[in-house]
Amino acid sequence: MLNEDSWLLPEGIDEVFPEEAERLEQLRRKIIDLFASWGYRLVMPPLIEFIESLLTGSGHDVDLQTFKIIDQISGRLMGIRADMTPQVARIDARSLGSEAPTRLCYMGTVLHTQSDHLEKSRSPLQVGAELYGHAGNASDLEVIRLMLEMLAIAGINNVHLDLGHVGIYRELARQAGLDAGLEAELFEILQRKDHPELVTLLSGLAVSDSTAEMLQSLIDLNGHEGVIEKASKRLASASEPVHRALADLDSISRSLTALFPALRINFDLAELRGYHYKTGVVFAAFVPGYGREIARGGRYDDIGRTFGRARPATGFSADLKILARLANGTDDGSGSLRIFAPAVDDPDLHEEVRNLRAAGHAVIQELSGQTGEAREMACSYYLRKQGLTWEICPAND
Repeated sequence: MLNEDSWLLPEGIDEVFPEEAERLEQLRRKIIDLFASWGYRLVMPPLIEFIESLLTGSGHDVDLQTFKIIDQISGRLMGIRADMTPQVARIDARSLGSEAPTRLCYMGTVLHTQSDHLEKSRSPLQVGAELYGHAGNASDLEVIRLMLEMLAIAGINNVHLDLGHVGIYRELARQAGLDAGLEAELFEILQRKDHPELVTLLSGLAVSDSTAEMLQSLIDLNGHEGVIEKASKRLASASEPVHRALADLDSISRSLTALFPALRINFDLAELRGYHYKTGVVFAAFVPGYGREIARGGRYDDIGRTFGRARPATGFSADLKILARLANGTDDGSGSLRIFAPAVDDPDLHEEVRNLRAAGHAVIQELSGQTGEAREMACSYYLRKQGLTWEICPAND
């Protein structure tokens, strides 16, 4: 006999019941159809694979979030995917072979060893799109636009967009001559935006005053209007790659403002999400009342180098469960009904049921002798024969 604990699930691993599952599936279809309309083709990477391949180019954070097991056949270490992006990069590098821009999209469950501070779930339903083979602003702009369109069709309004560029910090760290350890330490301080600690660290290094001032200024270079202009002045003595990065941010933000006049854009040059494998523009979408990003992405060129084919790459991802939750209560637009049909062996009834199902409605056929009718079966309508035809009637008739 099973005890009560036999029904418990691991912490952060959740079941999805019919109402939520249906909402997730409706949203999944809408998003995949949207991606397809932009030319993004669906791929389905495996849930588990050898750890060397799974973690290629993904950075330390993904490594910590990855469950690891031993393959009983080969004896090799395997991982359960915590992020599908490296897998999709491998598909582009090893399987497709085109030199032209390639657009891929994906959706599937990923598993995390730890939940974050806000979301208790350790099994997000990751959805995303990636564009390979183009290194210019046009591809960054395209994936940001696609992300915003995805949020719009999910019924998520009042989106704020954060823009940054990891190349700015990376180039300033190179200009300062920091080794990998000091670069990582400085990175952590910037993420905490701890100005006194940043000043203390830099004062103990053999870094020129101008470079130290530029690194310190990154904490202050955030906000809405005027940030790029202010950054150009405060980073005036930086090398050319820094100024190109600022120009890229300015160009992308101007294009987005023209396309989405109501979109609020915020710049943050100390926000380095995905720093360990991102190489250029990074972005994230936020909504008021939710304490973390709801979608994020950026440029991660050359991630496929280990697979034998380095290509420019940019993309984004989100958790479909979070999107569905934030869009809770929005009309899915399907117009479908849930209809109860009686247990009557009538060819005309069978034909009507087939037609209704083909039109996208859910028809629940009564089972002979069952308990419960339309309302008990969560049906708002039922079929009733009137004269020679079967008619749809409200369940409260």
